[in-house]
Amino acid sequence: MQALTPQTAQWWQTGVIYQVYPRSFQDSNGDGVGDLDGITQRLPYLVELGIDVVWLSPFYTSPMADFGYDVADYTDVDPIFGDLAAFDRLVAAAHGLGLKLVVDFVPNHSSDQHAWFKESRASRDNPKRDWYVWRDPAPNGGPPNNWLSVFGGPAWTLDETTGQYYLHSFLKEQPDVNWRNPELRAAMLGAMQFWLERGVDGFRFDVAHYIMKDPDFRDNPVRERMEGFVFKDMGDYDSLVHLYSKAHPDVHDVYREVRALLDRYSTPDNPRFAVGEIHEFDWALWAKYYGEQNDELHMPFNFALLGRPWHAGIFRGIVDSLEAAVPPGAWPNYVISNHDEHRVVTRYGYDGARAAMLILLTLRGTPTMYYGDEIGMQNTEIPPELEQDPWGLRVPGLGLGRDPERTPMQWDDSPNAGFAPEGVTTWLPVNADKTTINVASQMDDPRSMLSLTRRLLSLRRKMPALSIGDYRPLDSVPADCFAFERTFGDQRVLVAVNFAEHEQIVHLADAATCEVLASTMMDREGQVDLDAVSLRPFEGIVIQV
Repeated sequence: MQALTPQTAQWWQTGVIYQVYPRSFQDSNGDGVGDLDGITQRLPYLVELGIDVVWLSPFYTSPMADFGYDVADYTDVDPIFGDLAAFDRLVAAAHGLGLKLVVDFVPNHSSDQHAWFKESRASRDNPKRDWYVWRDPAPNGGPPNNWLSVFGGPAWTLDETTGQYYLHSFLKEQPDVNWRNPELRAAMLGAMQFWLERGVDGFRFDVAHYIMKDPDFRDNPVRERMEGFVFKDMGDYDSLVHLYSKAHPDVHDVYREVRALLDRYSTPDNPRFAVGEIHEFDWALWAKYYGEQNDELHMPFNFALLGRPWHAGIFRGIVDSLEAAVPPGAWPNYVISNHDEHRVVTRYGYDGARAAMLILLTLRGTPTMYYGDEIGMQNTEIPPELEQDPWGLRVPGLGLGRDPERTPMQWDDSPNAGFAPEGVTTWLPVNADKTTINVASQMDDPRSMLSLTRRLLSLRRKMPALSIGDYRPLDSVPADCFAFERTFGDQRVLVAVNFAEHEQIVHLADAATCEVLASTMMDREGQVDLDAVSLRPFEGIVIQV
């Protein structure tokens, strides 16, 4: 395999992706909800931060049963976010600043208010009936099989008018489309083409592995017991092994077709990109989404670090196993936070979050950041009367609600944190810690989380060893430390992180004095002896050899 060079690496390999949740980034019109023009206003901040790629969560026309992941029109903008002209302004501004723009695409399901579904449910002989998944009741009149919805309850809802059940892997307001229907497939690819022609640089595919199910609709096996890594407690959903309700091998045919579409719109200077949300923790199955010829997704998202305890051996084990699983010619990636998971500070504490950011931005592979992680935003406590997330409301008591990690971006210490004008009621409450955790207060603080993130992003951009270099774990460290080497040509960088609550002396190499490039405490300068590096509790360090 030919090694990457700064000249041959693609933008999605060298770049850092920053996820923007549009409702929560910047409100430009004072209605309490973020919008596209607000994102455009904040793009210079992302450039200064050192971001390369902006990923937008859904902004399409939607009844908002699942806050945009229930799409009523795949080729338009919901008025709450703006319009197509606002989207075009955003694309132009992003490209003018040298940023790439990736948009969420929701291929598994639409809204029940989409014109396609309204036609599909009108009658059994409607031309669009087969655009969705309809089945006759079971002999007892109940659902066709035992499949369950991720959001609780059966995955089937009876349509009284036509006497059949329709499938919804999530909310009943999110009917699953039928990718086995060639007309539906063509319509979905046409929607992607619409956005490619408007200048988007790629797509993030929501629940990408769900779109193909068992064509025989067999019952899922009953789960006897939970084994191995449990991502999170999903309640009754965990009572089954979801063998037939998602990830049928035919899914790979779809993504080869998607990749062919992207390739047709690619140029040598601007290849179009696809990344998929794949909750698959069997590395062999996960790696299949790259394609046998690297002709499917450019990257299946790697969520293995999400939900894992703060333990050096676990982190190293994940990284090493990923490195072994990535096919030749393919490219790894890492995620530590997103709109569906509790924030990093809430999971690991402030010092742990700083160390996690250092790990994310120094590993081999494309990092994806979530808005606000660069300043250490944490979960916001949401009073019961203000809860909005349908998952948390439908399955109470399991902590599955996602509102706490979706609250407004904290730009300054004003009443609405600079997200919206004073006096406006924001769609979710602003965290009370905005007075200390905000961009403005951290911008000129040399030891802030924001300063650390900017420093790491700058190093990654300047040093090929950190962006495209090789990875090698180091064994000569205590069990509570994770250390590795990144190399490119003559450039060599060492990274060491202390996961323990106490100081540790770490041996990284035989006696040699080398330069400290960054530390999570942001208070180290000058030289360090590699034979005995003193790491404070939860401290991480980057050293140029």
